[in-house]
Amino acid sequence: MATMANLDPTTPIFAQFGEKTGPIVLTNTFVVPRERAESFLAHWTKQAEFMKAQPGFVSLQMHQGTAGSQLFLNVAVWESTEALARALGNPQFQSMSAEVPDDIVSYAHIFRKIAVEGLCEA
Repeated sequence: MATMANLDPTTPIFAQFGEKTGPIVLTNTFVVPRERAESFLAHWTKQAEFMKAQPGFVSLQMHQGTAGSQLFLNVAVWESTEALARALGNPQFQSMSAEVPDDIVSYAHIFRKIAVEGLCEA
């Protein structure tokens, strides 16, 4: 299983599921050894296809760092924290997650859209 790390040490990902809110954006930054990039993306594709079929899923997009970066960034939109928690807790997803090598580090975090006057709306 990928090594889980906290993007914000004051608010670990699992604590974020305590706030029932939505819609939400899940970001997951992965640090992937260069020699594993291709196999990582193949495995992520299987997981993404599973997640797309789950209730409450809205959309996703994978990004790759430039200039030889080892970083990948998944951005997924979900209807709610509850929907995401159910999908992540699904035994089939758990089984797939267990197959990810532990030298891949995952920094997952949940966000909600906010309004910034004159720039964006919630």
